[in-house]
Amino acid sequence: MKLESLILKNFRGYKDETRIDFEDMTAFVGKNDIGKSSILDALEIFFNNEAVKMESSDACVYSDDKEVTIGCVFGDLPFEVVIDARAPTTLADEYFLDAEGKLQLIKKYNCALKTPKEAVFAVTNHPTADNVGDLLLLKNQDLKERLDQLDVSRVGVDLRSNVSIRRAIWGNCPDLQIARCEIPLDKEDAKKLWDKLREEMPIYALFKSDRASKDDDAEVQDPMKVAVAEAVKSVETELSRIKDIVRAKSTEVARKTLEKLREMDPSLANELSPVFRAEPKWDGIFKLTLTGDDQIPINKRGSGVRRLILLNFFRAEAERRQRSSKSPGVIYAIEEPETSQHPNTQKVLVEALNDLSAEDNCQVILTTHVPGLASFLSVESLRCVEKDIDGRVCVVSKEDGIYDRIAKELGVFPDHRIKVFVCVEGPNDVSFLKHISKMLANVNNDIPDLSSDPRVAVLPLGGGTLNQWVQDHYLKGIGRPEIHIYDRDTQTPPKYQDACNQVNARGDGCWATLTGKREMENYLHPQAIELALGTDVRFTDVDDVPAIVARVIHENSGAPNRWEELPDERREKKIGKAKKKLNNDAAAKMTYEWLQQSDPNRDVERWFDQIIARLA
Repeated sequence: MKLESLILKNFRGYKDETRIDFEDMTAFVGKNDIGKSSILDALEIFFNNEAVKMESSDACVYSDDKEVTIGCVFGDLPFEVVIDARAPTTLADEYFLDAEGKLQLIKKYNCALKTPKEAVFAVTNHPTADNVGDLLLLKNQDLKERLDQLDVSRVGVDLRSNVSIRRAIWGNCPDLQIARCEIPLDKEDAKKLWDKLREEMPIYALFKSDRASKDDDAEVQDPMKVAVAEAVKSVETELSRIKDIVRAKSTEVARKTLEKLREMDPSLANELSPVFRAEPKWDGIFKLTLTGDDQIPINKRGSGVRRLILLNFFRAEAERRQRSSKSPGVIYAIEEPETSQHPNTQKVLVEALNDLSAEDNCQVILTTHVPGLASFLSVESLRCVEKDIDGRVCVVSKEDGIYDRIAKELGVFPDHRIKVFVCVEGPNDVSFLKHISKMLANVNNDIPDLSSDPRVAVLPLGGGTLNQWVQDHYLKGIGRPEIHIYDRDTQTPPKYQDACNQVNARGDGCWATLTGKREMENYLHPQAIELALGTDVRFTDVDDVPAIVARVIHENSGAPNRWEELPDERREKKIGKAKKKLNNDAAAKMTYEWLQQSDPNRDVERWFDQIIARLA
């Protein structure tokens, strides 16, 4: 199951019902105290109610209503659910999905109570016709009575199976009157469905920004305790032998003591027997602390190092919880990962989290108020948390101008060192150009290294927002020339030909071009790909290189399912992961000789010629 949306109503600053969408990587950007942490806390309450618990004060202070709603919408649902061994069923067959075919679960809390209690519901598109809308809440005997009441034939119906009886009743109703319903999940088969779904839900792990960075932190101690417990278990035989030795030795001491006691006064006692009041707790004997280089304790290291160590212990503990619960997925929620980190470390950290989000059954959620961190993420990942003119908290996602809104919300000022903007489609194109420019700069000193040269800013405009950036010319007020490089792809005419024409028609020093090949990955040399990914592939100028590489990697992995058998979303995720590796790992292996072979028309070098001309 994959988290797709969060629904909040009357929770802290979210007075009105607010729906927030999630990707594999989602980053909430906004000012302090705007409502970013509330999103992460709401998810913690929904999934665990441990690190953050629902309190009566969590009800929105601007509302008289004391009922708080936190809901989650899930996709990637289990194909089959077994609540009755005689008749496996599906969520769709039980009318347990919402109007969009998603699983929507909501928890309601009465915050008028000192300790709010939760009530769980499924929001469904469910039958509402008389006598057919409550079937999930009926016991077997009640279902059989309902079957007879509605004069439904028992022929072919397994009367021991609630699933079979419901199918018969719903199938016999000419108009189920399907409508939105909230089904309570506290009785009968509705509760069984909820119990089964909880086993399928992802683990949610929250790393707060204000936690203490100490080596006795729970996320450090929990993995250490697990390690000790597993070590103790592996030597149980030896420990049992030690216990017997201790018992024998203590028995001998007791015997000798008794002998001496009898010498003094035979009437005081006839027997002394040592008895363990409790079994030895071996794992409690070992108290571990963490030391690094030169045996320096973690508590004595810099705050940035401590936080990085704790963050990775947090990841290790989340993965352990996932394995122990056999949960199919994990959601890492990390508040302000930039805290105490050097800018270079921030970049490395975000790239690592991006890679983590590309793993199967894994999502990452971040909050930040640092615009530089947002610059490392794709526009699809960004959510701007702000207040509207009426003071209500709202979350802006995947809409035109989100970069502009983030810049205004965080007060970003232009860097006047920038002389040229290079505009590309996405973050993978940014990675490609930075790696290739570093290699070319070693051959030609005039070519700027885009990974470090402050005179050039590379912007991923991204999909649907690209045309808006071109048409509205957002960068016009800064007065800097722009270089636009877009994929040619395989459409006729090319998808971004009009955008290129508009940029070239400006007459203000801006220049745009399409790649000569399908996309930037087609300029990578097969030997660079093999060196970086261990994948031997061959392709033409118009082939989909990431798809080819993803397929080969999958086939070489020994996975039981053939590539064609994978669901579309699973294939797309593998292709996205391959695309990222190509533009990072393979592009970093490119040499000038390989570029000359893979780009005989010198397309890439001509792009940099245009940049150089505008830096003069």
